[in-house]
Amino acid sequence: MDRVSSFDEPLKKLLGGATAKVMAEHLDLHTVGDLLHHYPRRYEERGKLTALADLPLDEHVTVVAQVADARILTFNNGRGKRLEVTLTDGSGRLQLVFFGHGVHKPHKELLPGRQAMFAGKVSVFNRKMQLAHPTYQLLDASDADEATEAVDAFAGRLLPIYPACKQLDSWRIAKAVDAVLPSAQDAVDPLPASLREGRGFTPLPEALLKVHRPQTKADIEDAKARLKWDEAFVLQVALARRRYADTQLPAVARRPVADGLLDAFDAKLPFTLTEGQQKVSKEIFDDLATEHPMHRLLQGEVGSGKTMVALRAMLTVVDAGGQAAMLAPTEVLAQQHHRSITEMMGELAEGGMLGGSDRGTKVVLLTGSMGMAARRQALLDLVTGEAGIVIGTHALIEDKVQFHDLGLVVVDEQHRFGVEQRDALRSKGKQPPHLLVMTATPIPRTVAMTVFGDLETSVLDQLPAGRSPIASHVVPAKDKPHFLARAWERVREEVENGHQAYVVCPRIGDDAEEAEGKKGKAKKKAADEDPEKRPPLAVLEIADELRKGALAGLTVEVLHGRMHPDEKDDVMRRFAAGDVDVLVATTVIEVGVNVPNATAMVIMDADRFGVSQLHQLRGRVGRGSAPGLCLLVSEAHEASPARARLSAVAATLDGFELSRIDLEQRREGDVLGQAQSGVRSSLRMLTVIDDEEVIAAAREEAVAIVAADPELEHLPELRTVLAALLDKDREEYLDKG
Repeated sequence: MDRVSSFDEPLKKLLGGATAKVMAEHLDLHTVGDLLHHYPRRYEERGKLTALADLPLDEHVTVVAQVADARILTFNNGRGKRLEVTLTDGSGRLQLVFFGHGVHKPHKELLPGRQAMFAGKVSVFNRKMQLAHPTYQLLDASDADEATEAVDAFAGRLLPIYPACKQLDSWRIAKAVDAVLPSAQDAVDPLPASLREGRGFTPLPEALLKVHRPQTKADIEDAKARLKWDEAFVLQVALARRRYADTQLPAVARRPVADGLLDAFDAKLPFTLTEGQQKVSKEIFDDLATEHPMHRLLQGEVGSGKTMVALRAMLTVVDAGGQAAMLAPTEVLAQQHHRSITEMMGELAEGGMLGGSDRGTKVVLLTGSMGMAARRQALLDLVTGEAGIVIGTHALIEDKVQFHDLGLVVVDEQHRFGVEQRDALRSKGKQPPHLLVMTATPIPRTVAMTVFGDLETSVLDQLPAGRSPIASHVVPAKDKPHFLARAWERVREEVENGHQAYVVCPRIGDDAEEAEGKKGKAKKKAADEDPEKRPPLAVLEIADELRKGALAGLTVEVLHGRMHPDEKDDVMRRFAAGDVDVLVATTVIEVGVNVPNATAMVIMDADRFGVSQLHQLRGRVGRGSAPGLCLLVSEAHEASPARARLSAVAATLDGFELSRIDLEQRREGDVLGQAQSGVRSSLRMLTVIDDEEVIAAAREEAVAIVAADPELEHLPELRTVLAALLDKDREEYLDKG
């Protein structure tokens, strides 16, 4: 059998159809290689053999003993069954107990006189030592040597506990692994020999043996170090090759032009750019001036001035004869960007119009809900090149949309866009356009290197002058209802001082959601009995309650995603103009809404939001000169993880610190998300949050290797492993990244 094929062997050939089917359907394991990379989650120590007279309480022990007697007892009027087995080894006696469905097999096997090994945790019941549901292995009394060998193997071993499922327990997975373990010898080692030896790594076949069947704890550490490194390294090589390939693509260099649009814009600015903005702008301008496409991720706290940096890059591209497109995840955000960019540019955004600047350009908006006439005009302005800047939602990606010369694509809030959407917009340039991806969700360095490893990263970490601090507090509505009453008083005080407030709810609460009234009533009854089960608080209900109660007399309006775009726009305009005191909204306000006069935010059912989402929402207040206030209302129990999360948000305004906490709590599964599924499924041993050094070192090695040998011609094993990892879907994922 050649070296690759044994890893590709379907499991059903070796394990039989039924087991292979369960593995495929419930654990996504299809081949020998998949199973060998299904690593134990932890290891149980069975303990050395212990005499029955010396059993320590609460410890895992292994004993060899003879069955003295076994009997089935019933309880619960005959509905429950319990098997009690008494063991003896000459030094003492011990009771075993099995319950429920688990009594049948041991009742048949553990007959008086049989000798066996038993492993389990010692507990006390009715003043007697016992093992509940121990694992056991029968010993063949006729062959003393074999029995001794079996005892040694069973007792001294570290028992691997595998990620299992209801249909297949860890014990049976371990037996299946035993069947495929000889194939570990055929593992193709992706590491160049010099790297493996230089870093003192265990050879791969040995690492696989050690991770599945360790003799000692040192074996486990050895194996983990090697397998983590492989995952990080292979992934970083894939990303390094992607970056290298991008540097080989042609792009039109877009260099700043003296006395152009950018200079005119800078001259009008009423403030100076922060040092951070200047530094990041320089990185972007340097990229734009090269003849291969920029691929840059711009991370910045809410309100750190990312839009300003992106706009200056867009103006540079327009100066150089190209067009720039900004892609926003929602209509509200696209409209908001369009409004703030045209306001910042003033007459420079009215190129070709009466009263517009002769150095100006046209800035158009393109969204799905625009009227036909406005849409037709916008499409015409794009194809003729009349519009230098277009801001839109995914409507920009449609086939009908054509550009005169697309030079730069800016994607806002990357995590809301599928890779395909970014790709579709990029394909609209005559040559690949430059790409700037922006996110206000701070991403820990390791995740940035793993998920966005094909992008160079810029970070804006200082807030522009004039930003105010935000005080955050948790309001325990259930334990202390008077705190909630005080929260509404605080909102009223802010309004009386001439400011405005947001109230955020997780749900809209309109008829479409409550269509099945009976179900709603049943849910309400269940919720009254158990508050955990009640549906999240809704915008329409809370707005109604506030108008009639705590905030009576104030202007309270609602904003949510199911409103007509014109209606949404109207509410936002009136809120921005100060005609609305309190805006009760869903998370549509999470990104991009800028109302400096809004100083207070109350987030209802705050425990139903993620850490970074709470941080994003909070960033909507304190955008002017008055200090901000954010109140996180929760009915969660004081000792619950949900409350711990809220306390963490209240304790710090540092988004990078919070993103770390968020990642530690959720692990990386949902952080890497569905679009990143190719990357996720290849990470089995590596945890993005804990293995920062490994990822950083692997990236360095990968960059050096790809620079020296982009096609990996001298590293056929690494090429083979990459091909297996990057099957069609994952290759496409990286392609589109």
